[in-house]
Amino acid sequence: QVQLVESGGGLVQAGGSLRLSCAASGIIFSIGAMDWYRQAPGKQRELVASITSGGSTTYADSVKGRFTISRDNAKNTVYLQMNSLKPEDTAVYYCNMDRIATNKGPIFGSWGQGTQVTVSS
Repeated sequence: QVQLVESGGGLVQAGGSLRLSCAASGIIFSIGAMDWYRQAPGKQRELVASITSGGSTTYADSVKGRFTISRDNAKNTVYLQMNSLKPEDTAVYYCNMDRIATNKGPIFGSWGQGTQVTVSS
């Protein structure tokens, strides 16, 4: 069984920074793409950033130049460094891992529990 555990959310003033982490636990051989999504109240969940197994990254236009996604394959962890935060970044942030190869076979579409990020003006 694989679990994704997120950490790093919190309350920050506009212009501040936060770093989110999402670690997968279990007997894991490899992980495919890793993503960060967010969902603000009353809005649909949106893709914020993605990183492939090879390290290629993509970002939503709204966060380009401010957020950086990275991964540590040895730790089965994905990070989201968020700088120059704005009130409109306020949301619950979720990590997603596309394909996790485990000792019991592949697991697709695993989600973290979500972590709240609140940016005050």
